[in-house]
Amino acid sequence: MSDDILRELARTGRFRYGLPRDVTVSPDGGRVLFLRAASGHDATTSLWRLDVATGAETLLADGAGLTGGELSATERARRERSRESAAGIVAYASDRAADRTVFTLDGQLWLLTNGTPVRLPATGSVIDPRINPAGTHISYVSAGALRVIGADGTDDRVLAEPETADVTYGLAEHVAAESIHRYRGHWWSPDSSRLLVARVDQAPVTTWYLTDPADPARPPAAVRYPAAGTDNAIVTLWLINPDDGARTEVVWDREGFEYLAEVDWSGPLTILVQSRDQREVHVLEVDEQTGATSLLHADHHDDWWELVPGLPARTASGALVWSADDGDTRRLLVDGAAVTPPGLQLRAVSGVDGDAVLFTAGTEPTEVHVWRWSPDTGPVRLSAGAGVHQGVAAGGTTVLTSRSLEYSGARTTVHRDGAVTPIASHAATPTLTPRVRLYELGERELRSALLLPSWYRPGPTDKLPVLLDPYGGPHGQLVLHARDMYLMSQWFADQGYAVLVTDGRGTPGRGPVWEHSIRGDTLTYALTDQIDALRAAAELHPELDLSRVGIRGWSYGGYLAAAAVLRRPDVFHAAVAGAPVTDPTLYDTHWQERYLGHPAEAPEVYRRNSLIPDATALTRPLLLMHGMVDDNVVVAHTLRLSGALLAAGRPHAVLPLTGVTHMAGQEDVAANLPRMELEFLNRTLHPTRP
Repeated sequence: MSDDILRELARTGRFRYGLPRDVTVSPDGGRVLFLRAASGHDATTSLWRLDVATGAETLLADGAGLTGGELSATERARRERSRESAAGIVAYASDRAADRTVFTLDGQLWLLTNGTPVRLPATGSVIDPRINPAGTHISYVSAGALRVIGADGTDDRVLAEPETADVTYGLAEHVAAESIHRYRGHWWSPDSSRLLVARVDQAPVTTWYLTDPADPARPPAAVRYPAAGTDNAIVTLWLINPDDGARTEVVWDREGFEYLAEVDWSGPLTILVQSRDQREVHVLEVDEQTGATSLLHADHHDDWWELVPGLPARTASGALVWSADDGDTRRLLVDGAAVTPPGLQLRAVSGVDGDAVLFTAGTEPTEVHVWRWSPDTGPVRLSAGAGVHQGVAAGGTTVLTSRSLEYSGARTTVHRDGAVTPIASHAATPTLTPRVRLYELGERELRSALLLPSWYRPGPTDKLPVLLDPYGGPHGQLVLHARDMYLMSQWFADQGYAVLVTDGRGTPGRGPVWEHSIRGDTLTYALTDQIDALRAAAELHPELDLSRVGIRGWSYGGYLAAAAVLRRPDVFHAAVAGAPVTDPTLYDTHWQERYLGHPAEAPEVYRRNSLIPDATALTRPLLLMHGMVDDNVVVAHTLRLSGALLAAGRPHAVLPLTGVTHMAGQEDVAANLPRMELEFLNRTLHPTRP
């Protein structure tokens, strides 16, 4: 198999460029807006419209043809948080009727109206523009200030100016974007009369300095990083009148609930707040005149309350849409009543259309389906066929995006009145086809995927070294019924390996008990499940050589890979660990404390989950790789483990990735890094390939 697939994976954004994305359905269901690049080798996305009645597609704004400016450091950080690797128009927002749309192009503000994009004279580098429902004004962030400008390009002015260098208005703080997945910081009221604005004060947050030694002339970047056990940013909410700037603070128990998890203003203003230990959540309704809050719903979990994307929400009749962990099922609630059956695991709520709720859920962990609940029909599955499906809906029109093991890429289809209209994909087609076998391995029925070399024909003495290729941690699922999930794994398989991918305890899709089983120990069960799956796979496939077992991974997968050779050298013979979290005290508050608690209250738990004390145990080859300017899992993780290994006299290898962040998205890096990993693994595991 040619190595060309590595370059293709890098150039095509893992074959995502050219796919329709970020779909919006107009309230009347007649139009569908979406982003798409011109080809699978083009990272520059443009804004398109599909007419549902005719199926005609229209290019509304060409991301390559319009002029842009310079991305600010804040915008680059926002894109890192959302793992955005594309260029051009990467996000947009519309008014109530979806007639007017705003977007940025490299910091410049653009308004699309009557099919024509017009650049507006906004101030500075524009971040996250939002047009009001009436389509008359646009709010945006520039240099930490919230500003507003008329849709006609006049009256650009400040609504909220930072009082100090530590304050921003209208943006999400680090943990909100990285770990809570709230990317917004300002919201218009349905009647366009007010703005709800997040004020973020970073003063209490520790300053870290990130530098790339390959460029000694560049000063280090100062970032505010809330590591586990340290202070978070102070987040407050303010109701602001866009006409005169008058503001009213939204009041809730910030001491008890310091995390702002979500805001819903599709009806009555509703916010979701969470306690520092994440065991308590309050759904609050805000009085839009006084800023006072009243409790709509409270929930508690002894481990942590899992935040479900898209919740809370309200139906048109005002019913609260929420979730509940009922035994071993995460169920959808409407107006306090469970409306989904036991065994159907709620994944996310995609939206509310009148009194109907669109959501994703599944009974089989490797599949995700789109469902619609309404008071008249109950829950009805909309997606067909095994796969991973997503959907949006409005005005009687539903758009489904589907992936499957049966085909490459994703298929996006528009459904209305029994008619199905495809949205064209411009994505490239991989030159490699993964040969995936899905299994339920061992007594825990671990969902696993096994990939053998495409050229391999088993013989009585022809054994293959095994390479485990997991993520294996919370909020990360790799074993899915989608072909493109396995392209890199198949490439490694074609180099002479049997590649095994396993989702163990803590991974999504198997219910609350499965997810919460890792509370206090994010490593032992995850590692045990990888070993159990390996042994079970070898019983089914005697061609797997358990005397030659390697493991590779990135981020949590890197943590798991390093732990494998440190703690179980009897099973694992080599490991490649990319961007591993080796010291849990160096990772952020919301993610780390969710599983391990507060370091001051559970120091022994943090010590047990750290890899630094295990350094003296290394007896197997270990390659550590890390981006030098990673602001999520900072390079200190790898350097601390490397320092401990050196102090213990344990040989190991470190590959520093200059100028690379946690995404490792540069083409040359993405194309060549797997080759470096392969060369390292081959020296120990000695695969044979024709």
